[in-house]
Amino acid sequence: MDDKDETWVLCKRQGRKSDALLSCPVCFTTLCIDCQRHEIYVTQYRAMFVINCKVVENQRLRRPEKGTRQKKDCKKPREQYDRNYNSLPEAVNEKLRDEVFKPVCCSVCETEVAVLDENEIYHFFNVMPSHA
Repeated sequence: MDDKDETWVLCKRQGRKSDALLSCPVCFTTLCIDCQRHEIYVTQYRAMFVINCKVVENQRLRRPEKGTRQKKDCKKPREQYDRNYNSLPEAVNEKLRDEVFKPVCCSVCETEVAVLDENEIYHFFNVMPSHA
């Protein structure tokens, strides 16, 4: 069975190498098999193709302007965005500041796991990576 699973993953990746296999941190459902790890924020990943993910179409996120948030503990690797869905985690790349994002949830348990940018790139920040 493991050989069959490996063949399926290799076929889906089409020969590309992945930095990790990403799973939901709550229900451990596989979310992505082909992703790139962020160079600075090592707990974040980006991907173009996902599985078991649901985009929340009726909500939009925007990163707050610098200086509008109270200073938080810098040792935290990431922070959840506000419940009113108008800001992003502090650790999201600086280049993405002016973009608008859509929240992405696990389609099984509806845990927020990523955001989708305007270029249809998924930015995962709340996942369990499996490095192989």
